[in-house]
Amino acid sequence: MMDRSFLDWPFFEDHHRTLAAELDAWAKANLPVDHGDVDAACRGLVVALGQGGWLHHSGGTALDIRALCIIRETLARRDGLADFAFAMQGLGMGAVTLFGNDGQRAWLDRTRAGDAISGFALTEPNSGSDVARTATTARRDSDDWVLDGEKTYISNGGIADVYVIIVRTGEAAGAKGLSAFLLPAATPGLQVVDRIEVMAPHPLAHLRLTDVRLPADALIGQAGQGFRIAMTVLDHFRPTVGAAALGFGRRALDEALTRVRERQLFGAPMSDLQMVQGHLADMALKIDAAALLVYRAAWAKDQGAPRITREAAMAKLYATEAAQQVIDQAVQLFGGDGVRVGMPVESLYREIRALRIYEGASDVQKLIIARSVLKES
Repeated sequence: MMDRSFLDWPFFEDHHRTLAAELDAWAKANLPVDHGDVDAACRGLVVALGQGGWLHHSGGTALDIRALCIIRETLARRDGLADFAFAMQGLGMGAVTLFGNDGQRAWLDRTRAGDAISGFALTEPNSGSDVARTATTARRDSDDWVLDGEKTYISNGGIADVYVIIVRTGEAAGAKGLSAFLLPAATPGLQVVDRIEVMAPHPLAHLRLTDVRLPADALIGQAGQGFRIAMTVLDHFRPTVGAAALGFGRRALDEALTRVRERQLFGAPMSDLQMVQGHLADMALKIDAAALLVYRAAWAKDQGAPRITREAAMAKLYATEAAQQVIDQAVQLFGGDGVRVGMPVESLYREIRALRIYEGASDVQKLIIARSVLKES
């Protein structure tokens, strides 16, 4: 049984504790789902999360980052694909939640109900961590915008009903010449070029835009604000990536504790061995340290901090790296069974790896932290 004592920390209010208990009960009854058809599984999860009311936390008039973190941690512990489905409803429409106009926000009613799936189209073949290199363009044609270019590794690519896309509109060089648009998936000229298979199956795709025409009111915020919008969205959602890693790490520790109590080695339970106890201590320490960083960042944002760039980077970096180490140790404690396909720790080993890359790779988070420390000094 997972340790829930962290919910007594002063970061949380009573409604967060109620949310955690209610969602845990729902997740226990509904997860995991069959991943045989990943697209169908994701569609089904979005519907189920919408019907359960959990997607109401993914967007709207404001974001409760602590609630988002609790939800992602809880879902990830039960089913990594459920966490993915929930997270993308929030991240995909994050720009609309924070900067969208009334017409654009009508999409939030659908994504929060689970009636539509969202995606966030930022990465390109030649620009991932370096968003300022974005090459996909949008040019004015009378009152419309016409978009051309390519996006890749787009989560929910191929199954999304709507995307927020970051493109170059050219107001200035580099990051200052980017803008954000709301792009319905049915728009003519938007093509799914390729579906991308990865080690922990998720719906990903390479998209191509050829003379994609959007009306003027598809622009989110103002022209030239795209980089700021994208970074603000990531600022809000990066702590939640750490929370998902926490969920994976806690599940790995639970599995390891059960294993070492039940497994006999040298005439006694593995848990009697001091070296095993040392490994368990390291795992528990990493999880608690990660939780403190994740929920500090979430709390700071919920208290009204205008930016939590440093706190979010620390939370995302440490939690994902720590979870990787915790899961690796769990695999080791399972021995041969740890690398057997279908075992929970084997699945966790594949699930955790991507979190150290997406929404800002670990090395990028180190740069963000270092620059913040240098600036403050």
